[in-house]
Amino acid sequence: MNDFSKDAKIFKALCDTKRLTILDYLKSGEKCACVLIENMNIGQSALSYHMKILCDSGIVNARQEGKWTHYSLSKSGSEYASKRLLELTTPNTENQSNCCK
Repeated sequence: MNDFSKDAKIFKALCDTKRLTILDYLKSGEKCACVLIENMNIGQSALSYHMKILCDSGIVNARQEGKWTHYSLSKSGSEYASKRLLELTTPNTENQSNCCK
């Protein structure tokens, strides 16, 4: 049996409109938390909540600079997420069951 816990973290990160908005902002490059807070009109605690989920999924990287955290898309995390989505949604015709035929 497969362990899908890493996959669940990825898809949890992608199933919220605020997190999708954050990813859209990060497509243009690294952003300071202060910029995301201002652009999204959300509080620091709400941003922290969403960023933890995105970082835990591996799709987003974080780095500290002074009192602020800067976020960017993770190339390897994004590639892994794309690969897993494709793997999970591509039919495997070699192992199809002959049940009920």
